[in-house]
Amino acid sequence: MDITALNNYFELYGGLAIFIVVLLEYMNLPGFPAGIIMPLAGIYAAHGGLSLFSTIVITVLAGEIGSWILYFLGMYGGNAFLKIYLKRFPKHQSAIDRTFDLIRKNGFYGIFISKLLPMVRTLISIPAGVLKMEFMKYSIASFLGVTLWNSFFVGAGYIIGEPILKIITRG
Repeated sequence: MDITALNNYFELYGGLAIFIVVLLEYMNLPGFPAGIIMPLAGIYAAHGGLSLFSTIVITVLAGEIGSWILYFLGMYGGNAFLKIYLKRFPKHQSAIDRTFDLIRKNGFYGIFISKLLPMVRTLISIPAGVLKMEFMKYSIASFLGVTLWNSFFVGAGYIIGEPILKIITRG
């Protein structure tokens, strides 16, 4: 699927398509990265498909639900998954240990900051679940980070996305 096809899904299915694509992205499933999805959602809003506020609310809701799914995956199956994963990729042990240490040492702030870092922002939910971080504390930190991240990228698409999209799709 290319950017034009994704844009066509937004045009055809509106907020539902945005919700599903963002949900899948926050669940770290293969697809488009947030740096493409969110600005395209902003362009869709700029064209009048939805208001900017509605678009941000949809992306934040999808991001938070996707984060919760990974959190509960970590809580109820994370240790078993990690054992299998580390058996297959033992060199990743130190990176995983650093992620757990980040949550143990920084808790709420570690989750919030992690939600602003590419790649880490989606994966941090699993270790938070494995460590059984207090769900409400996790959810608030996640919500704040997701809101900031999504608002920035959706807003960027809304404000300057159209000229950039023209450049990208010409080449």
